Amino acid sequence: MIDLDADPYDLFAAWMAQAEASELSDPNAMTLATATPDGGPSARIVLLKSWDRQGFVFYTNLGSRKSTDIRANPRVALLFHWKTRKRQIRIEGTATQVSDTEADAYFETRPRLSRIGAWASDQSRPLADRRLLEQRLEQVVAQYADSEVPRPAHWSGWLVQPTAIEFWEDRDFRLHDRVVFTRDGERWGAMRLYP
Repeated sequence: MIDLDADPYDLFAAWMAQAEASELSDPNAMTLATATPDGGPSARIVLLKSWDRQGFVFYTNLGSRKSTDIRANPRVALLFHWKTRKRQIRIEGTATQVSDTEADAYFETRPRLSRIGAWASDQSRPLADRRLLEQRLEQVVAQYADSEVPRPAHWSGWLVQPTAIEFWEDRDFRLHDRVVFTRDGERWGAMRLYP
């Protein structure tokens, strides 16, 4: 049973470590839900790249739909689902852009071709022909053939600062265990929910 007295970050760390040991691929994959200013929903899978007690960070093109949505409405939700563990974690919070220093540091850890791809792709925009992307990729490869690939100004990260974190664990007969932690200032409170 999920402990109501647990620290939600410590519990997240434990569940993530267990998922990393059992999930076949991408235990850090999470659904990111955003909304347009008029409330239109959108969800997609992104990868958690870092987290601490400040929040949860993912990276993307700042011209993408997700970034456009976040700038218009910074309230977002994240969902981790680990089928092998029969667990999920829902996080609700507010997204803010990470610092250039943090984005630069992460960008340098990416594989070279991923860094080149950040320059070549106009993420979320219409692409008339796949060959255009391939041509742009070749151009960027040639441009940076003899140098490091810098982070483009249109590529950065978002930090989701949580206001609620819900832990869900499968139980027989759909009598699941659910606990939601909600933040009040710097303090977290917890309550068990009906399944």
